[in-house]
Amino acid sequence: MTEKALRLGTRRSKLAMAQSGQVADAVSQVTGRPVELVEITTYGDVSREHLAQIGGTGVFVAALREALLRGEVDFAVHSLKDLPTTQPDGLVLAAVPEREDPRDVIVARDALKFTDLPRGARIGTGAPRRMAQLNAYARAHGLDIETVPIRGNVDTRIGYVRKGELDAVVLAAAGLNRIGRSDEVTDVLSVDTVLPAPGQGALAIECRAGNTAQDSALIAALGELDDPFTRAAVTAERSLLAALEAGCSAPVGALADFLAGGQTVKEMRLRGVVGTTDGSTLVQLSTTGPVPTTHEAALALGRELATEMLAQGAAGLMGERAH
Repeated sequence: MTEKALRLGTRRSKLAMAQSGQVADAVSQVTGRPVELVEITTYGDVSREHLAQIGGTGVFVAALREALLRGEVDFAVHSLKDLPTTQPDGLVLAAVPEREDPRDVIVARDALKFTDLPRGARIGTGAPRRMAQLNAYARAHGLDIETVPIRGNVDTRIGYVRKGELDAVVLAAAGLNRIGRSDEVTDVLSVDTVLPAPGQGALAIECRAGNTAQDSALIAALGELDDPFTRAAVTAERSLLAALEAGCSAPVGALADFLAGGQTVKEMRLRGVVGTTDGSTLVQLSTTGPVPTTHEAALALGRELATEMLAQGAAGLMGERAH
């Protein structure tokens, strides 16, 4: 008798379906059970408002979590950067698989690179974080750009460039890689130019906390997909975000990466940035320490850097503090 299929809750976007499909294959391999995708529409998918106006954090996540808690799906896959920093009761982050490329990329007309865009170039992005850093870079390097707020899926965003409405759009490398469209990238933005969103490029696999033997068995199976380095990195990044009391629509960038000595990973460096969207003021700091071996150590690294950033005036740069 074949075991009952596991139900994976996913958003309906092309990107969400692609990344959920990849996770479904991996879960099928570790559990030996078929996995079926259950498509769920979230508020963030149907609202046409800008993310900053509808609250940013959690708008793509709440419906998936409700379906999990109601038992309509067995586990869910999220883009980690969409997850609120507080973990709800009754649910557990069972796995954070190895991260894709965390960087931001540009898709520009005429295959242009960011620094080759013409004066007055219009660059589309929905993220205050990207606006703040692109505008700061432009100010520092004598470039003349205008950042334009946009929403929509990958096709919609790239469509603005193809139709000539914008000179370029900024997207996450990971998303384009996952849907097989990385060949459309005209420039990769160095993390020294634009720090990604906390958790960017990583996925979160969430399921119910182990109240039953089935839940516990699923947590254990999903745990085989966990990458400890990715988990440590994103835990520190999200801890920084939480300590700044910022939602995912706030202009905060963070990236933890690993510094190797020979073949072994010796240290983890965490970088954070927060700025005004016009790029006139940025607070950008980093800290380096031993690779965290516990969840608490990763959280502490994020909090420590946030404290330093707040001491340098980061709080005043985030507009409305998220509550």
